[in-house]
Amino acid sequence: MNKTPLLASLMLAFALAHAPLYASIDMPAGVAWKAAAQDADIDAAFAQAKAEKKPVLLYWGAKWCPPCNQLKATLFNRADFIQQSKALVAVNIDGDLPGAQKLGTRFSVRGYPTLILFNADGKELTRLPGEADAPRVIKLLQMGMAGGRPIQAVLADARAGKALKSAEWQLLGYYSWETDQDQLVKAAERGALLQKLSQAKGVPEDARVRLAFKALANLPSGASPAAGDAALLDKVLADDKLTRTHLDVLSNFADDLVKALHRQPSAERDALRARLDRVLAREQADTKLSRADRVQCLIARVNLARLDTPASEVNPKLDPALLTDVRGFTRNLDSEIKDGYERQAVIYSAGHLLGIAGLWADSDALLKANLSKSHSPYYFMSVLGGNARKTGRTAEALQWYERAFNESKGPATRLQWGSGYYENLVKLAPMETAKAEKVASQLIQEAAQDPGSFYERSARSMKKVSDLTLPWADAAQLARLQGQLAPVCAKLDAKSKPACDSLFKKG
Repeated sequence: MNKTPLLASLMLAFALAHAPLYASIDMPAGVAWKAAAQDADIDAAFAQAKAEKKPVLLYWGAKWCPPCNQLKATLFNRADFIQQSKALVAVNIDGDLPGAQKLGTRFSVRGYPTLILFNADGKELTRLPGEADAPRVIKLLQMGMAGGRPIQAVLADARAGKALKSAEWQLLGYYSWETDQDQLVKAAERGALLQKLSQAKGVPEDARVRLAFKALANLPSGASPAAGDAALLDKVLADDKLTRTHLDVLSNFADDLVKALHRQPSAERDALRARLDRVLAREQADTKLSRADRVQCLIARVNLARLDTPASEVNPKLDPALLTDVRGFTRNLDSEIKDGYERQAVIYSAGHLLGIAGLWADSDALLKANLSKSHSPYYFMSVLGGNARKTGRTAEALQWYERAFNESKGPATRLQWGSGYYENLVKLAPMETAKAEKVASQLIQEAAQDPGSFYERSARSMKKVSDLTLPWADAAQLARLQGQLAPVCAKLDAKSKPACDSLFKKG
């Protein structure tokens, strides 16, 4: 008798029954997070919120995710956040809990991390910006809890030209537009909306700056900046306090801001680039900032230096002084960082920084040195694979991608890492069709073990595998994969079954 299917079923049943245990393992102590993997968990959390007349804060994340780890290192462990959490019901959806990806569909969450504040009736009050500094996020959380109006109603009034409270403009300005997932506006229309909001009457200066800068970063091709945007950026760069307030936008979108205001190379563009670089260098040197923020400032400086260099260029010609700064800054991180959450966030950023600066050997060395220190080393292995691929080391790239997949943990993560390995296998070793079919078959087998495998991130991972298979597979190979998948699809609910049924079929 083959005991493998029985064992897999028992393991899945155990995971579902003990889902809260899994979700609570990888969170800092202090907040009474309620783990959620199924609709019943969410329903119970909102029932509690209604009974206690509290809002709900939902956190959607994953153990390996660098920005998630940054939240754990700088926000979730703060005494003031822990104290604030007592006035709400905190819900943690770890994307690797069995069935969690189905909840992602329920709340339209996709990118890790996403933070959503709800009222007790389940209406979204706001999506909080994970990239902002911790004190700002806490202040916005308090504003959202005090205001009580769903963000959709606030935006509708703003679009209609109605007067808003100052706090409501702040919530719009600091809304997490990057994790909106078309809840308030389609991504293609985001830049135009933000630009319109930034020009509205009665917008407080803080919110206006934020909306204007986010609009510039999201301007569609050919669109023009709003009148006054250049002067607004000049004003912020001339004021140390304003610079610090909006540092996350300046550092995340420095090159986008310059290109939006000066599309073609010019003396004016060079002057703005140099000015931004000086401001970012000053902030980078400030040890009162988190290491993640300081690394991002240096990433922004390298992006500014690469402004006229094609993104595909792996060996950019950069100022030697800047390269010395990059090497020196990243060299100190490994010995300075003591917190595991911070390590996962900052070392990834440092490895990326060294790569875009063309310092590939330094990036490899840093990442390799941290494999044994990381709680999710497979993430660093994927970056090492990317480094090797970009620099033409094909065999080494595939070794890293395969190892990253083999060592990845969690059902959604394994499908994501598996599809990444599969993509590189198909593109870098197109003649290895037998191996590719074997990997695709393994991913189907793993998808069968998780009830959320055909929702959200996991569904996209499986679709990627299918799309990459169709161009090379012959009829017999497709038939084998379809035959393996058919009984899996047959057991799915009506919402996820179509996504499964469509895989590995041409036309």
